[in-house]
Amino acid sequence: MHEILEGLSRSALVLDLGCARGSFDASGTRATVVRLDRIVESVPGEHIVQGDAARLPFSARSMAAIVANHSLEHFDDLGGCLREIGRVIRRDGALFVSVPDASTLTDKLYRSLAGGGGHVNPFVAPEQVIRIIEAETGLPHVATRVLCSSLSFLNRRNSPQPRPRRLLLLGGGHEWSLLWYTWMSRRIDRILHLRTSVYGWAFYFGSIAADIDTATSANVCIRCGSGVPAAALYSGEYLRRSWCGVRMYSCPGCGARNTFHPD
Repeated sequence: MHEILEGLSRSALVLDLGCARGSFDASGTRATVVRLDRIVESVPGEHIVQGDAARLPFSARSMAAIVANHSLEHFDDLGGCLREIGRVIRRDGALFVSVPDASTLTDKLYRSLAGGGGHVNPFVAPEQVIRIIEAETGLPHVATRVLCSSLSFLNRRNSPQPRPRRLLLLGGGHEWSLLWYTWMSRRIDRILHLRTSVYGWAFYFGSIAADIDTATSANVCIRCGSGVPAAALYSGEYLRRSWCGVRMYSCPGCGARNTFHPD
């Protein structure tokens, strides 16, 4: 979403929609970021609003950009939410949306362990998502990127307590098991052209001046879930010595060790 956030002015407003404590680091933009969710808690330095995504408490054409980062799959009134996005976003505004692919191993695993995970809108094709969003918001589709998974939601540092007993069958959320998964799933996909490493999609709508990188990043952190292009890992000198013949890198965000994969 940095293609949108980096180009905004200090006077611009950005809505982080359905984000709990926040779905992205606001330091990546000069604009003012407003976080909205049904259940909120105070976070120092953040502008947090309690509200319903289908009844946004903002005036028409007030938002320069809206980010719906892994949230649309949770909204009961999806159509109402999208129409509200279309109402409050500026005519020259930009919308970033990321959603899981309900047909993938990653999402099925998440919903199985989390008792559904609160997902009420199953998306199974990018064309489906584009069609719905364009129809309800009036914003034109600009670009799509496939997202990979590291199963970071299983990480013992992130998973809620008590942990499901079924998690023991997947390594108990220990990072060594997630390292094994990311390495194996990427190799399977590269050789057999399956989608074991895929999580979902990121979509861009509206007016976006910057070029959008649509290449899929296979390097997704097992701890914080951040995706990093291979080129950035090369240039930033984050690569580490190989471990048992497997190339490794340190996550630029949290420092966790990960297996490295060329994009």
